Amino acid sequence: MLIGLKNASKLIGISIISCCAVLVCTMFLNFYLDIQSIKSEITSELSMFFYNAQVSTAKVVCFVSGGCLLITSVVMLMFYIKHYIDEHKKELGILKALGYSNLKIAKNFWIFGISAFIGTVIGFGGAFLLMPKFYALQNEDKMLPEITVHFHPTIFLYFVVLPTIFFSVLAIGYAWYKLHTPVLLLLKDNLQVTAKPTKHRTEKSRELSFIEDLKKNTLKSKKVLVFFIIFASFCYSAMTQMSFSMKDLSSEMMGAMMLMIGLVLAFTTLFLAITTVINGNTKAIAMMRVFGYSQKECCKAILGGYRPISYIGFVIGTIYQYTLLRIMVDIVFKDVDGVPVYEFDVPAMLISLVTFIIVYEILMFVYSDRIKKISIKEIMIE
Repeated sequence: MLIGLKNASKLIGISIISCCAVLVCTMFLNFYLDIQSIKSEITSELSMFFYNAQVSTAKVVCFVSGGCLLITSVVMLMFYIKHYIDEHKKELGILKALGYSNLKIAKNFWIFGISAFIGTVIGFGGAFLLMPKFYALQNEDKMLPEITVHFHPTIFLYFVVLPTIFFSVLAIGYAWYKLHTPVLLLLKDNLQVTAKPTKHRTEKSRELSFIEDLKKNTLKSKKVLVFFIIFASFCYSAMTQMSFSMKDLSSEMMGAMMLMIGLVLAFTTLFLAITTVINGNTKAIAMMRVFGYSQKECCKAILGGYRPISYIGFVIGTIYQYTLLRIMVDIVFKDVDGVPVYEFDVPAMLISLVTFIIVYEILMFVYSDRIKKISIKEIMIE
């Protein structure tokens, strides 16, 4: 088999994102289905307002969280497949030269769907472990009759079975699409097709220093990684700030859960992005060191361009969490008594920003040390 479990194990990022998505969506959708069973027992108008607010909350959370994380998982899967094909061009080219069709080779990529299966199963199981506590907190004021946790097979079908099938089929389809490359291009490992530079672009490049030019080209050549950096910063910003507000708006459990999910998603995607950037530029780093560039200059050229991108992601996350909470308070829970007025939490934003800067700069320092340890000899032998 061309692709084994060892290759699929590298898709741990998809497993983690799938786990977080299914954990949140299963809890809220299961609550939505169970709360419908007690609708006929509600007698007061206030309780009915609270019931409708809880139903709307479940729908919004499932749609927003599930949709956002699904899109991220799909992008990550495509990135992994493209990265795998780029790393195994010669082996794939040999198989095509021996007469294997694109579809026959692409069928082996079904195993990439296992990453989604592992994540969804863990998320589904974790949701049921947390549900008793979650149900109790959702009805902490006893405004609704007692809600019992039930198992709904349809949720298992939608959140475990279908995502596994979807990601396996998507992996096969996208691999089949990417394999539509001439055999010679696959066998020529170092061949790169570049667009002919225009006069304007050439003159503009001359105005930039080598470091700035390399920084710019690194960003342009790794557009998907730019998305991952933005997403990591977005998760950290949105979830950490939102967790501060959950103590008053919902519960400490919800705040802790959001904080944990945000940190896991942020560190997972950031680790994936930075590791891939360094691994994809080892030769450039080695050549820079041969020509006398310092470690600081190497880091600036390879990683420096992502710093402003990360702050853009932080700003987007701040706007997102504020907008979402205002919608929840002003629209979803507008008819429910006792819901506090939500205003933008400046101290929470500053705490989140300061900790983000500290964490990000520590990661940059750690990875700059990794750049320092790249062996010039090993790169030149390759």
